[in-house]
Amino acid sequence: VVLINELGELKYKKRLPNDIDTILHELKRHDHIESVVVESTYNWYWLVDGLKESGFTVRLANTTAIQQYNGLKHTNDKTDARWLAELNRLNILPEGYIYPKDERGLRDLLRKRMQLVQQQTTNILSMQTIIERSTSKRLSGNMIHKITEKELREYLTSDDVFVAASSNLVILNSLQKQIKILEKTITSKARSNLLFKKLQSVPGIGVTLALT
Repeated sequence: VVLINELGELKYKKRLPNDIDTILHELKRHDHIESVVVESTYNWYWLVDGLKESGFTVRLANTTAIQQYNGLKHTNDKTDARWLAELNRLNILPEGYIYPKDERGLRDLLRKRMQLVQQQTTNILSMQTIIERSTSKRLSGNMIHKITEKELREYLTSDDVFVAASSNLVILNSLQKQIKILEKTITSKARSNLLFKKLQSVPGIGVTLALT
């Protein structure tokens, strides 16, 4: 945590644990804090929420849009915090969007769906490769989606190769089941969203794309 004044002079610097009560206790010892910058990392929710709920003006730094000062030969958490404070003081901080707390759950569901779909694709490609390598037959992704264990066995006569491909099939079936569960939950939550409805009025945009 770094605190500077309006002239850019360092007034406070200390490494604190990831504990909101400790951080709030330290910050509240200083009067007239205009705003607090939090780096946009994978785990910023708890910190931003805690600071906002305690009355602080919070700005989320978009780290991908921030260039470090070229004169810095070495960077670490201390120099990064000092640099963010300086950008904030100069009012040139590239900001990220603080997604409303009550809407994050739906976004996280969509992210989880995307992750599972990517894993699904990996397993489909693996099965396609195994079958083509063994038989020269190229099955489409849709065919792999629908293939049964019995049908898979007809393609793969080698016991070892069949066991390898069937492990993909088991995972693929499980992923498909979980993706459907997620999609059902996501759709039920998004159905009342006016923007979701408007997006689907565009030719070529269906439920999945509209949700994304």
